[in-house]
Amino acid sequence: MQVEDLDVLVAAVEHNSLNKASQVLNLSQPALSRRLSKLEEHLGVTLFERKGKRLELTAAGRMCYDHAIELRRLNHKFQRNLNDYRNGASLSLTIGASLTTLQSTLPDLVTMYTREFPHADIKALTGKTHEIVAMVRDKKVDLGLIASSLESPDLQCVPLFDDHLCLVLPAGHPLLASGPAPAPNIQWLDGLPMILFSRGAWYRVLVDELLERYGIAPDLRMEIDSFEATVRMAATCGLATLLPRSYMREVLLDYNGLEMLEVPELKLTTRTTSLIFLRNTSLAAETLEWIGRVQARFSSRLAP
Repeated sequence: MQVEDLDVLVAAVEHNSLNKASQVLNLSQPALSRRLSKLEEHLGVTLFERKGKRLELTAAGRMCYDHAIELRRLNHKFQRNLNDYRNGASLSLTIGASLTTLQSTLPDLVTMYTREFPHADIKALTGKTHEIVAMVRDKKVDLGLIASSLESPDLQCVPLFDDHLCLVLPAGHPLLASGPAPAPNIQWLDGLPMILFSRGAWYRVLVDELLERYGIAPDLRMEIDSFEATVRMAATCGLATLLPRSYMREVLLDYNGLEMLEVPELKLTTRTTSLIFLRNTSLAAETLEWIGRVQARFSSRLAP
């Protein structure tokens, strides 16, 4: 039995008329009738009861029709997957992500890429920003994802979005006391029990410079280089922290019982998250087009 034989059955059922079904299949009505008769003979069952000009499925016919619909669905799925494979099987992409972007942006980009190219081979390496830049230059990675922008004659830099640090507090923190409160400001951090990035992280360098500029000395309780661990420890220990706005999704705040506050002075920590690659790149045309779509998606989050 061929798939085409089942298509004949489906057409006859869905149009409830041999005349209409024959027109859709581009067959003469006698030819269609012969096809259905041969299918019944092959299966050894009666598929239809003919009542005047109407066709009614028998119980066996209903079983065959349901099977034909499922086979057609599976065939369409197979054809779609095969097409995806042809389009994506030759694609491979290695992304180098800085420690900041690894935790805040890389998962979104990998999801976007694999959604478009489900069979592509994708890998990721991590390191500090200067290490990622070196990896791109040394062709150890195809793309670099860094929390900064740069200008270089040998590198193409595609800005995605601007990001800055925000003050994150656990629910019930004294700074969130009920009643009218003054607008948050950098002085709130003076003497405040806090978790900060580990020393050496670029965001920690920015924070230290900012605190020194304003003469602020927080009560530093922990230094952590993982955003996830920082979030959990802030909620568990009742400590304040500073985290990139892009990382603090609403669901993350709600799940951990945290609140995020914008502190005007923290806008000075704004950095541009960017994709970088060699100007004489060997990236596939499909990947370059994907980069353009990624940039368009994030463009609204870039400062004018």
